[in-house]
Amino acid sequence: MKVVIFCGGLGMRLREAGEDIPKPMVPIGNRPILWHLMKYYAHYGHTDFILCLGYRADAIKKFFLNYEETSSNDFVLSKGGREVELMNRDISDWRITFADTGVNANIGQRLMAVRQYLRGDETFLANYADGLTDMHLPSVIERFESAGKIANFVSVRPNLSFHAVSARPDGRVSEIKPVMDTDLRINGGFFLFKREIFDYMRPGEELVQEPFDRLIQAHQLLTHAHDGFTASMDTFKDKQHFDELYAKGRAPWEVWRNSSAIASEIALEPALPTASTGPFGAGSAVKYGGGDFLTLVSRGSSEAVKSPAAS
Repeated sequence: MKVVIFCGGLGMRLREAGEDIPKPMVPIGNRPILWHLMKYYAHYGHTDFILCLGYRADAIKKFFLNYEETSSNDFVLSKGGREVELMNRDISDWRITFADTGVNANIGQRLMAVRQYLRGDETFLANYADGLTDMHLPSVIERFESAGKIANFVSVRPNLSFHAVSARPDGRVSEIKPVMDTDLRINGGFFLFKREIFDYMRPGEELVQEPFDRLIQAHQLLTHAHDGFTASMDTFKDKQHFDELYAKGRAPWEVWRNSSAIASEIALEPALPTASTGPFGAGSAVKYGGGDFLTLVSRGSSEAVKSPAAS
């Protein structure tokens, strides 16, 4: 199944991480968050990626064109450094399509721009490129396919320090509690789509606004509630949190290292509700996402670069 990743974010609130780094390239450890996300999908067998590029597209292209396997893999150096024997590889089975979709395009426009690369695909995955999770992806896909709907997004509890207030019309407060203890959920940025999603989209529209409203009216939009780890990198504080988890060896999104814990999580996943009221169902919120094409096919230690066929 192909994975569309929206990589156009400027990361304005992450300037402390580097003045000239596109948001998907902000590092966690020695690899960018984009790599961690792609590694998550690859762990579950989804290795055909379409990157919707925007701001500093060149940085993302260069990272993969000059990919250094020794940064995250064991290797043997011999003959005075003339030979390097890798013990394992990261991206040898990845296929990556690089699509320049515009610096100022919204998420809907980026998805429409890569429609030609999804021809023949009945179902595909999509992601904002700034979030990581420990969610068991096969369970989400299975429930989506059995439901027979067109679109699904993962909803999560907001990781915020705010307090939610309930008050009567005269202003008397009836309740105040941490927002994480409420029923409020936000869009976690992990999507599943049937190709019919394009029938609900119009030029210039933001994906989660008008198209999702049409899906709701047609009873074709689902949400999967995940209560495990999910976090996005929106601020420098978020980056510090990711770095701390990674440095302590407790990165829950590294399912390729933590696969032994997956079985217990599957039983905890809640049923798949339908988003039917308001833009994302009652009491919910949403996170909004902010040419030339190149395909990189990596096979072993060699990379082949090719241009796509004309549409």
